[in-house]
Amino acid sequence: MDPPRTGSPYQPAIEALESHPEKKFYNVSKLGGAKYDTLPYSIRVLFESSVRNCDGFLVKETDAMNILDWKTKQNHVEVPFCPARVVLQDFTGIPAMVDFAAMREAVRNAGGDPVKVNPACPTDLTVDHSLQIDFSKCAIQNAPNPGGGEQKPLARLSPLKPPLRKPPPCRGHSGCRGPCEAGRSPGPFPAQIENTPILCPFHLQPVPEPETVLKNQEMEFGRNRERLQFFKWSSKVFENVSIIPPETGTAHQVNLEYLSRVVFDVKDFLHPDSVVGTDSHTTMVNGLGILGWGVGGIEAEAVMLGMPLTLPLPQVVGCELTGTVSPFATSIDIVLSITKHLRQADVAGKFVEFFGSGVSQLSVADRTTIANMCPEYGAILSFFPVDNVTLKHLKHTGFDKAKLEVTEAYLKAVKLFRNYESSSREPEYSQVVQVSLSSIIPYVSGPKRSQDRVAVNNMKSDFQACLNEKSGVKGFQIAAEKQNDIVPVQYEGNEYKLSHGCVVIAAVISCTNNCNPSVMLAAGLLAKKAVEAGLEVKPYIRTSLSPGSGMVTHYLSSSGVLPYLSKLGFEVVGYGCSTCVGNTAPLPEAIRNAIKQGDLVACGVLSGTKNFEGRLCDCVRANYLASPPLVVAYAIAGTVHIDFDTEPLGTGFNGKSIYLRDIWPTRQELHTVEEERVISSMFKELKEKMEKGNKRWNLLEAPESTLFPWDLKSTYIRCPSFFDKLAKEAAPPRAVENAHVLLFLGDSVTTDHISPAGSIARSSAAAKYLTSKGLTPREFNSYGARRGNDAVMTRGTFANIKLLNKFIGKPAPKTIHFPSGQTLDVFEAAELYQKEGIPVIILAGKKYGLGSSRDWAAKGPFLLGVKAVLAESYEKVHRSQLIGIGIAPLQFRPGENPSTLGLTGREQFSILFPPDLLPRMTLDVKTSTGKVFSVIALFENSMEITLYKNGGSLNFVARRFL
Repeated sequence: MDPPRTGSPYQPAIEALESHPEKKFYNVSKLGGAKYDTLPYSIRVLFESSVRNCDGFLVKETDAMNILDWKTKQNHVEVPFCPARVVLQDFTGIPAMVDFAAMREAVRNAGGDPVKVNPACPTDLTVDHSLQIDFSKCAIQNAPNPGGGEQKPLARLSPLKPPLRKPPPCRGHSGCRGPCEAGRSPGPFPAQIENTPILCPFHLQPVPEPETVLKNQEMEFGRNRERLQFFKWSSKVFENVSIIPPETGTAHQVNLEYLSRVVFDVKDFLHPDSVVGTDSHTTMVNGLGILGWGVGGIEAEAVMLGMPLTLPLPQVVGCELTGTVSPFATSIDIVLSITKHLRQADVAGKFVEFFGSGVSQLSVADRTTIANMCPEYGAILSFFPVDNVTLKHLKHTGFDKAKLEVTEAYLKAVKLFRNYESSSREPEYSQVVQVSLSSIIPYVSGPKRSQDRVAVNNMKSDFQACLNEKSGVKGFQIAAEKQNDIVPVQYEGNEYKLSHGCVVIAAVISCTNNCNPSVMLAAGLLAKKAVEAGLEVKPYIRTSLSPGSGMVTHYLSSSGVLPYLSKLGFEVVGYGCSTCVGNTAPLPEAIRNAIKQGDLVACGVLSGTKNFEGRLCDCVRANYLASPPLVVAYAIAGTVHIDFDTEPLGTGFNGKSIYLRDIWPTRQELHTVEEERVISSMFKELKEKMEKGNKRWNLLEAPESTLFPWDLKSTYIRCPSFFDKLAKEAAPPRAVENAHVLLFLGDSVTTDHISPAGSIARSSAAAKYLTSKGLTPREFNSYGARRGNDAVMTRGTFANIKLLNKFIGKPAPKTIHFPSGQTLDVFEAAELYQKEGIPVIILAGKKYGLGSSRDWAAKGPFLLGVKAVLAESYEKVHRSQLIGIGIAPLQFRPGENPSTLGLTGREQFSILFPPDLLPRMTLDVKTSTGKVFSVIALFENSMEITLYKNGGSLNFVARRFL
């Protein structure tokens, strides 16, 4: 952000920092007086932003005063917020940058200057979601060529590929299990991980890159070359855009480790760091005392162009942490316990701020893990103010002494530093939720929803209950006589027996939990003890380790546990989102067939945040979220149908039964290894390597023209149609007349159900389109990789196999085209409606749009011709995304829904939008059967109405350049 704007009414509040007089800042603590002292810390950040950015137009003086009067104005007024920066990940970043490229073209066509179309807010785009696990211990052979064509061009992209050879044994230590050669002459190895060299655990010397990492990197650059070239073009022609290349780390991890400033210093003017991102895990930075949360790509694009976010002045729930953490409870257990408490407290749409004696016991890694899960319990963010623990962490992660001194002095000057030893009073909160850390025991979540927690010691009985229970949010409805079925299967020359509860996917993945190295280290120490005890993981289980960050790999390698994880099959497969977003390699055919033959409830166990049904694999019906050490434990056991207290994980050396308690690392062991084997310079080294970039990326060529040279034959990058009707003045909103219902949905329809994600099914509308372009199934890639092509993404909207449309009566991505009576793919029906000039709407139940923020969950329906959604309630972020693209979110009145109103969904609907549309105005809906009922237009403020009237935020912003 720029220094203070000229003409701000708050210029007199600018002071020099006492210890560093060359540094200036707005002293908001003096400006706010006694009212400021009672504000929650997170609200103080909002107040500072409103003071600093007050220009009388986008941010008014009354906005700042409303924030200062938070105690009485919370939840009653809308306030603007100007984040210091924006973080994009590539899945949502590529459509954002494609939209910018298309906006340049549209502005040029409308007579404007396309060069002016640039992000006004500093924007970092991390290419982290394109990794697919093509190679793991089970899939290293018979590798496909997803990019299509010959393999030679792929080789040219990877000059670092080493010859595949068996490395010599370590000559310096008989126990070294890595391919290290102690005493070798200095100089680079033929191959090593680009940004994070793996070290011999006994000598801390670099070793050759694991074959799985190398091959997955190879495939990533090959299949995604075209979109990577587009990203590189973007970094060249757009101002204020930086691209973090592939194989660096996940967006939220890089945001935490590398991009976070804590305090911005722009031309010697200081202000708090803050961020919004197109990744739901953006909230992780709140663990560092940085205010940040996830938004849709549509809102992020508006912020990138200098517009403030508008949000209701939020209530702030104070979460008081007391007691002492159990040595057996990991930060994931703490997260799940807090999730339960905060879900019960109804914190949806609110800020959560942590305080109490328990907070000082948590490391920054613990805090970021807790903050990272807040989207799962519905809060906007979960904030940990900066304290001494934070400063100690910053010192260990590369902040120089001078910067740290300025940071501490500034935060104390504006009262954004929390001192638990001080006698100063706590802020006032909207409500307080107390959580005793002493009462927390290990949990997992599942088998279908992250909020359904199961105590590990109750896992066996709970899974048995799920087998018995009727099909629904937890049950599988397996007949009693089939619950003990065993299906023998031959795999790699051995016979194995599969049953209900068998684990077939075990993934320690690059998401949420991995941000806490101590939790990952616990998994490694458990693996070490397991191997030393003689335990193994069955070879058919699809195991993988995607650290998400070089820092995590350093933890695992320098502590000596990486070879043991690898021994159990948890090899490093790469850096980026993989299993969590549906990019796992397919299960072995024999295993898939056995699961289908026995109609078994097979299980996946992963250390992520998403376990919606069908997300990992269509034949894996039960998915559990667990801490990394429990993922390893369940992989060793081979089943979730086990009582760890009374049943052994397996048989070790000499036929001895090995129980979980025998190999579970104590908290003291964890701390000892961290202190003795892990050094603080890891962060600094990672930052240096990140700044040097990636050799494959550095060699990649890209155009430099002002306008992107669209390739009409491309199936990856296509100019979208959002600006086709761009004119200088917006037309008034048109009535929806005689609309048919495209989909009749129930409760808890998630953005996973709506938005395209994961692999492209061969029978899908998107597959048909790609086939028509001459591509083979091997070349389809994933929806995430093709988010820059609106034709693919529109066809993938509502293509989830678990979509339950009441018109169809069973899960399937189908609907009825009522004029013809045909049952078609959702896209095919929508295409017919558009050809016939018939608008469409969607009927839905409660919590429509639940889950991660996904811009294509709004863009897709818009391009399908959806004019409005009529639902009982919405997830807040998704509601705003619908408005941001130009779809009206309408809500049934309390106590009413399609059932109570007698709607079948086969009627035609007409809705009139008056020119003087107001927030939460009641509108009449008329049906072709003569029924009339009222709905609430779910616009929360005048800005949302302005965006809707302009056809969404993209067109609203584009008109500013005409």
